[in-house]
Amino acid sequence: MKTYYYLVASKKFLFEDEPLEEVFRERTRNYQEREKEIDFWAIEQPAFLEAPEFAQVKAKCPQPAGAIVSTNPEFITWMKLRLEYVLTGEFQAPSDAIPDPLASLVSA
Repeated sequence: MKTYYYLVASKKFLFEDEPLEEVFRERTRNYQEREKEIDFWAIEQPAFLEAPEFAQVKAKCPQPAGAIVSTNPEFITWMKLRLEYVLTGEFQAPSDAIPDPLASLVSA
């Protein structure tokens, strides 16, 4: 199992109201220059929110939800400071209750 750190908010807020594409593009470029593996992902309608452990988080987050997931806790902290109105936390996956958060990603 891996530890994932997450930031969740309404899908509209994350993917329409905020210029995340620019942030992700710059960070991806930086990682490529440093030959570092990508450790962050944007997920629309994250499946991990359906796990019983996330009932309170899901109840607090406007639906439909979106998430930024990373294996780097500092990145999620930085994003939380930048975006403010989000919920953050961490989880271990995959498990019986929580699927691999990256399983639904489509590679380009």
